[in-house]
Amino acid sequence: MKHSQVVLGLFCAGLAVAPALHAQAAPAAAPAAAPGYGLNISGLVDGYANYTKNDPASRNLLYRNFDVRSNGFSLNMARMAIAHDADPIGFRVDLGIGRAWDLFNFQDTANGFDNMKYLPQAYVSFKPASWKGVQVDFGKFYTSAGAELTETHLGWNYSRALMYANGPYYHFGFRSTVPVGKSLVVGAQLVNGWNNVEDTNTGKTVGLTSLYTAGGGKFTWGNNYYVGPEKTASNEGYRHFYDTVFAVNTSKVSAYLNIDYGVDKFAVGRGSNQWFAVGSAAKFQLTKKFAISPRAEIYKDYDGFITGTPQNLKEVTLTGEYKPHDNFLTRLEYRRDWSDKAVFEKGKLASITKNQDTLALGLVFFFDNFKMNLGR
Repeated sequence: MKHSQVVLGLFCAGLAVAPALHAQAAPAAAPAAAPGYGLNISGLVDGYANYTKNDPASRNLLYRNFDVRSNGFSLNMARMAIAHDADPIGFRVDLGIGRAWDLFNFQDTANGFDNMKYLPQAYVSFKPASWKGVQVDFGKFYTSAGAELTETHLGWNYSRALMYANGPYYHFGFRSTVPVGKSLVVGAQLVNGWNNVEDTNTGKTVGLTSLYTAGGGKFTWGNNYYVGPEKTASNEGYRHFYDTVFAVNTSKVSAYLNIDYGVDKFAVGRGSNQWFAVGSAAKFQLTKKFAISPRAEIYKDYDGFITGTPQNLKEVTLTGEYKPHDNFLTRLEYRRDWSDKAVFEKGKLASITKNQDTLALGLVFFFDNFKMNLGR
């Protein structure tokens, strides 16, 4: 099945002092406060317990990020971030520990580069006033692609979708954002590639992004296109990846539809590997403290390029959230993954069953945008 015409059409559509009361002299004004350097600090600690009846001998759950360990307790991630908004120069540095960051940086680790393994993000920003809102960042930063974010509390479910697990996580290089009117922001990126700080070839990947917002932020449409050589020691055979996300956000109900299409062309010959995925999720805020979030996906890995097996992979998830405090949440989640091929582990046997059911309990403590002012 070919989707290139549909993808092209979607991408083009998206390129959218009061007077004195007494006679005596007023007291001298207090000296102005010394200017400071404002910092935004955020952090989280995220842990979980996961159970599966499959009881895999490896204790690993297939196609999962980041809740990969089964039948036990695990630290997903701990992270601390320090940032300064560009005025005109800013920065952000994230420090992280936990199994999540091992998975997050798997490609750099495989390439023998672990120097930034515990720095999920580290970049500087430039935003001079004369640029009229244009910002340029340089360094390591999260990808623009996808509906889900890296940190658990910023999403609706505890586990990450197949589309998150199998897409790019981060890039290293330049990115820009350019506001076009009040509703549209476009951007361009020039990066080493997918999930690598140090490149494995001399070619570069180009990213084109757009985000359209309407209804006071209630409706958004994001488009992301990445293209470039991703093979080791070769600039032949470009990878094309298109991602689009339609989202609606209200105080009671939010939902998104995410569509991905990818092609990785052969370095030699005219063939290619292709994959297509569609996923949707919603969040129903029942009360101030309780919410439920269903999610469903279809992931077609036609040639086995992404998952290692040519297959039609699907998953459904139902998450219940209880948030007893503004800085603490718990999520109870049932998830079922299944395939048309026997790819899942059961007991001591690998690739023996077509499904994987899990029940997870996640606990996340977090804080965002704690302000600190350092005097100059």
